[in-house]
Amino acid sequence: MKPAPFAYQRARSTEEAVALLGEKDARLLAGGQSLIATLNMRLSQPALLIDINGIRGLDGIMLKDGRVEIGALVRHAQAERSDVVAKHAPLIARALRHIGHPAIRNRGTLTGSIAYADPAAELPACLLALDGEVEANGPKGKRTIEAKDFFKGLFETALAPDEMLTAVRVAAAGKNTRTGFAELARRHGDYAIVGLAASATSDGKGLTDVRLAYFGVGATAVRATKAETALAGGNVDAAVAALDLDPPDDLQATGAAKKHLAGVLLRRVAKQLMEAP
Repeated sequence: MKPAPFAYQRARSTEEAVALLGEKDARLLAGGQSLIATLNMRLSQPALLIDINGIRGLDGIMLKDGRVEIGALVRHAQAERSDVVAKHAPLIARALRHIGHPAIRNRGTLTGSIAYADPAAELPACLLALDGEVEANGPKGKRTIEAKDFFKGLFETALAPDEMLTAVRVAAAGKNTRTGFAELARRHGDYAIVGLAASATSDGKGLTDVRLAYFGVGATAVRATKAETALAGGNVDAAVAALDLDPPDDLQATGAAKKHLAGVLLRRVAKQLMEAP
């Protein structure tokens, strides 16, 4: 199919992009790996497409004030090659290899995936598991939104229509940080039937500050707080995964099957969390 007609403008600054977003039915274009597909299927029909790829300063990855900051134009492939991500954001490093295929990772952006908020995507769950935050830039300036407040519903976030996401930030991993990631998909690169992103702290005897974020089980990534408590207490019984989850049936699996698979992933991720980095 062909997209519906739209106007195109290339923004040269964040301020210009935000100003253009104030126009009716405007959308941002960065990597375009989700947007172009929905344009071609006419699921998205913006009046104006704002290309932000020419904005300088949004393609950096840095360690700043104890946090890893990833700019809005950082591609998945760039983050895969980043020593900063590998050392200080190991959960994101684990997840990146599961995203799509090399051609998609060469163009797609981390912040684009988070802003799109697909409930079966890896990175929104990682941001939630890491208790991260996003930086939004709008007509009133910048504001920070915590991950727990950012994802509102199916493909819905706390971003206002005239705001753009300019960066994401997560706390840098310490020597006692443990991370785990696993997903089950029909083929590598497909969206997961069920996935689990996790972070924790090891105190030498067990796990504390356990954070589990499932994806593919609801309208958004889901924190499994009861399973977190159980895992911190040393309980890795797969059945505890079902305590937090009520996944609907979908084209890939029934809700009951997803609950079972969530338990399988809990055991796998628990083993990763208990291993030394």
